[in-house]
Amino acid sequence: MNAIVSVGSPAQSSALSALEAVEKRVLWLATAMVHHANRVRPNTSGLKVGGHQASCASMVSIMTALWFEQLRSGDRVSVKPHASPVLHSLNYLLGQLDEKYMTTLREFGGIQSYPSRSKDPDPVDYSTGSVGIGATAPVWGAIARRFVDTHYGAGGTGRQYSLVGDAELDEGAVWEAIIDPGIADLGEIVWIVDLNRQSLDRVVPNIAAGRLESMFAAADWQVITVKFGRLLESLFARPGGDALRTRILQMPNPEYQRLLRCSADEIRLRLPGEGPGSADISALVSTLDDATLSAAVRNLGGHDLAALNNAFEQIDDTRPTVIIAYTIKGYGLPTEGHPQNHSALLSRDEYADLAATLGMDPLHPWQRFDDHSEEGQLCAATAERLRRELIPALTPPAVPTDIGRTPKGSATTQAALGRVLLDLTREAPEAASRVVTVSPDVSSTTNLGGWVNKVGVWSAAERHNWFADDAETIMHWNERPSGQHMELGIAETNLVGLIGELGATWSRWGQPLFPIGVLYDPFVERALEPWSFGIYAGGQSILVGTPSGVTLAAEGGAHQSIKTPSIGIEQPGCISYEPAFALDVEWTLLASIARLGRPDGTSAYLRLSTRPVDQTLANVPADPAARERRRQQVVAGGYPLLRRDSARVTIAAMGTLVPEAMAAAERLNEAGVPADVVCVTSPGLIFEALQARQGRAHGETWILDQLFPQDRATPLVTVLDGHPHTLAFLANIQQVRATALGVSKFGQVGTVDDVYRYHGIDTDTIVRAALDIAR
Repeated sequence: MNAIVSVGSPAQSSALSALEAVEKRVLWLATAMVHHANRVRPNTSGLKVGGHQASCASMVSIMTALWFEQLRSGDRVSVKPHASPVLHSLNYLLGQLDEKYMTTLREFGGIQSYPSRSKDPDPVDYSTGSVGIGATAPVWGAIARRFVDTHYGAGGTGRQYSLVGDAELDEGAVWEAIIDPGIADLGEIVWIVDLNRQSLDRVVPNIAAGRLESMFAAADWQVITVKFGRLLESLFARPGGDALRTRILQMPNPEYQRLLRCSADEIRLRLPGEGPGSADISALVSTLDDATLSAAVRNLGGHDLAALNNAFEQIDDTRPTVIIAYTIKGYGLPTEGHPQNHSALLSRDEYADLAATLGMDPLHPWQRFDDHSEEGQLCAATAERLRRELIPALTPPAVPTDIGRTPKGSATTQAALGRVLLDLTREAPEAASRVVTVSPDVSSTTNLGGWVNKVGVWSAAERHNWFADDAETIMHWNERPSGQHMELGIAETNLVGLIGELGATWSRWGQPLFPIGVLYDPFVERALEPWSFGIYAGGQSILVGTPSGVTLAAEGGAHQSIKTPSIGIEQPGCISYEPAFALDVEWTLLASIARLGRPDGTSAYLRLSTRPVDQTLANVPADPAARERRRQQVVAGGYPLLRRDSARVTIAAMGTLVPEAMAAAERLNEAGVPADVVCVTSPGLIFEALQARQGRAHGETWILDQLFPQDRATPLVTVLDGHPHTLAFLANIQQVRATALGVSKFGQVGTVDDVYRYHGIDTDTIVRAALDIAR
């Protein structure tokens, strides 16, 4: 009566038996890691430690088959966040993780809650944790690898795997990546969807695998579905099997999940249903003993190692592939299939029962396989196959600090961006060759046209430019493997995901790149989370937001960014700049590029504008030593732009508001109230210097004395095209009275003068604020 399924030759059966033993050991280790963190390790705070034993269990078979049968050293894998213990258990069995770390899950200095490239003690290819971001990272990693390979021949080969939970596909960023036109050619991308049909709170009633298959197929992905294991497939071949297959396929998700919580007798009553084939199904299940029947309803393809390996063998590597693997959340655990098992922890008794079932000792849980056993030899062979040679990081080429140009006339900071990049190709071609610009269909409107014409657009294969002979076409879209500009569809999350991976090539393949992403500043907030996560994962990049602020004027409130200056201050691993003049753009951009592509590197955010500004207001020193002093001040956070004898008030202004500040200072001087003007380029760096002075951080503090010396301490007016609190802290440097001007409400359509007046950042308002505070 038991279903006996042939798995091939004795040799194949022996290999599969060893693989199944590894699978069970991985399940045990992952479960034990979470158990120890919650039930064994002392918890002095009383706060929940957490972990996801059920989410791990649904991925054990998939990851065991992938690591021990499919992966090669050049492959990279992004592991779904909640399967972190499975990844570490695999690394442990492969000798990549010391036993002392097995008890440190979610402990300070130990194994992180979710896989982290920068913080975990064992190999992690992609940091994950924020749902959707880790899933798409290998897509951008594939592009980064190809770029490195086409430019330097150093990217090697290898697939880029994403292990994705089905609920993760609810994230819009996932589909933004999938449907991007440039992705269809990336055959090294493989996604494996853990289709366990559960979210955090419930069994999801309407997850339709057929719909997901159609959506991937519409994006020209290869779709492979692994629905059933060998036991169920053998039952489908028996009389009544067709009816059983139809019944299971048409059964609602919650009804199927309920079967997992039933005894064999209950399954016999529930499984046939009441449809046309119920009698045939009843007849079929009557031939099965209780153990086989219970095993059959659990025999989904995502837990069948042979079925999974068969699916992997079908990947054709000519286009992206998605493998949709049917699984059970909590597979093999007492919480199997329970609708609220997402964060459920095994009790001590359940843990002991699991140990007995798997033949483990709960008092000595961290057992590896004997080196001479078949399983031990399998682990050793897999470890050798996956071993990667250490790739030394190449020192990035030197970046000049000053091109030597002094802009005249009127210019915008946005236009200066393109000019600096073109100057770099002439002054420092080796450094310029490492620059990669990325934009979401805004290359021309962000002044990158000249740069794109100069360096070309990157493409894995050369494409014919049908407008090359059109005399009226100013921007030339020449696509070739040597190009240095990439343009994605209008999806800011894709852009920052890509620059994050381009900014990690120094650590993956030893080749540093200087990625610069350009987007409209109002959309920085839309892209902030994945960009921040990319920085956390070690991706160093420059994000340029332009145009910005209410200075957009006629664009209206929907396109006027308010909070982005403070975002730049608060983002870890990032230095933010808002230059006022074209030369400030040059100096800050070059300094930002020089910080990329190195172990101690730092990302940057530049907020630029399309407002023309009189460049003579910068009053750039002609003396070389004085010019260098100004440059150092600009890069460190700001510089004194105007000093008056016996100044009674200081105006600290940033970006496009510097002309208003200078005009206000002139009027105040005429009114007998001399005013100093300080041009702030990076409030974040100034704040760090203040923290260092107070002993709360490490760093240099000299810029504070350059900008706000004690002997010139006066009441302070701060003003910027952004939220006023961004610069309000400057009053603390010398403990002076202050008024903070800025934008704290949604904007209006109008001229720049109208909009500035509406928000109280115009010259008249600055003058009034200075007079009030200088009394």
